[in-house]
Amino acid sequence: MSNINETLIRDVVADVMSRLGGGTAPAPATTSTAKPAADCGCKHESRPVSGAALRGRFGVFADANEACAAAHEGFLQLAQKGVAARIRIVEIIKSMADAYADEWGRIEFDETKIGRLDHKVEKLKIIKLVPGVEWLRPDAWSGDSGITHEEFTPFGVVGAVTPSTHSIPTLSGNVINIVAAGNGVVFNAHPGASRCAATAVRAYNKAIHREFGIENLICIVEQPTLDSFKAICTHEAVRLLCITGGPAVAKAAMQVGKRAICGGPGNPPVLVDSDCDINKAAISVIKGGAYDNNLLCIGEKEVFVLESVADQFMAAMERNAGFRLNAAQVDKLTKEAFTFSPGQGGGCAEPHVSKTYIGKDPLVLGQAAGANVPAGTQLLFGETDATHAFVVEEQMMPFVPIVRVKTMEEGIQAAKRAEHGYRHTSIIHTNNVNHMTAMARALDTTLFVKNGACMAGLGLGGEGYLSYTIATPTGEGVTNPRTFTRVRRCVLVDNLRIY
Repeated sequence: MSNINETLIRDVVADVMSRLGGGTAPAPATTSTAKPAADCGCKHESRPVSGAALRGRFGVFADANEACAAAHEGFLQLAQKGVAARIRIVEIIKSMADAYADEWGRIEFDETKIGRLDHKVEKLKIIKLVPGVEWLRPDAWSGDSGITHEEFTPFGVVGAVTPSTHSIPTLSGNVINIVAAGNGVVFNAHPGASRCAATAVRAYNKAIHREFGIENLICIVEQPTLDSFKAICTHEAVRLLCITGGPAVAKAAMQVGKRAICGGPGNPPVLVDSDCDINKAAISVIKGGAYDNNLLCIGEKEVFVLESVADQFMAAMERNAGFRLNAAQVDKLTKEAFTFSPGQGGGCAEPHVSKTYIGKDPLVLGQAAGANVPAGTQLLFGETDATHAFVVEEQMMPFVPIVRVKTMEEGIQAAKRAEHGYRHTSIIHTNNVNHMTAMARALDTTLFVKNGACMAGLGLGGEGYLSYTIATPTGEGVTNPRTFTRVRRCVLVDNLRIY
């Protein structure tokens, strides 16, 4: 049995609660009245069902060990159904995420009270962009010595942790990738978003059970705790971990002794060159930085702009639903949005984000800053220096600091410092390929977006596929079905080669 560091686990709880505000155990999971997806065949009750009635049924469990055992049984049942069942289950998940987007988006928004409702809904509607079984194409070699065949095969049960910032979308995207690969899954959701996650799990399992007789392919702990996280990580049926959360939970998972796919922190910098479409750059920063009130880990968090075009760029921000705070207002917002602890060794004070303003609307931040922010404002911004708290700390709220730099070389180095070596996401606006190349090499981030909003890095406004788990500390990058597979090789010597 794997051992898990108790101190690290307790750091997980402290990190989760301080960053995103889950203070007490959530109330039991509930379901709500909803129309089923057109092709899922799922019948829903006409009234809410209490959490007590859900435990142990359709994936929702009070006990983590029971959830893991049930997910293992679901995995074995799925293996008997074949690849065709995986394809169909992926279709069911995508169909239901779209059909229930309005209702589930509202449920998540009401529970977490962060972000924007319209974007909660949109994040569910775009689940269809997550890849499925089609990504698992086998490979083969044929020669004088016979034939060798390699396939992507499942691990068994994946233990997963999901954040409160994108609870149902992350869960749904992970389910598609994990089940497409042939696995079962058990979730320990963020405590501040566990009820909405359990609602989706139950609905998905009901649809899968109706069509395939598998009741617990997707399992979840009803009231996630420190102990349930530990139990999932160490359960013998769980062969692989998928962690989407803060640095403490990722660090803890990586020390369990099992393979862990971890989405780590990000603090994505933006660099604006004088050689770019300034208006497009401003629109892109606002679009990405304002999305779901800047809860995205890939979202624009700080902007470095060449001094020669800084005033032009900020004027473009103001023309496109951005609101500029003056120096006094930025200072007031900073004092409200951060707490400061003494730096190590007598160094500078270290900023810590206050959960009060995470994911809140621009008007709320404006009130904290003492500014009269007009309705319709998408994003606040204001000038700071490169060492400001809003620059160095990932803050997850719709305010971006603007820092003037004299040269692109200075901007690249400042962006590198702000990114902290997370190698997560960086963005540049330029028409100079040499500047693109220099920044790409210097920051070495998993996502590098040129001349667009951050979402383009995940196929939204750019090419590519969608994922809500970007594994930076462990190196897998943007996750897809292959991420959750083992490559197995089958060799036949001296035979079967047909020519």
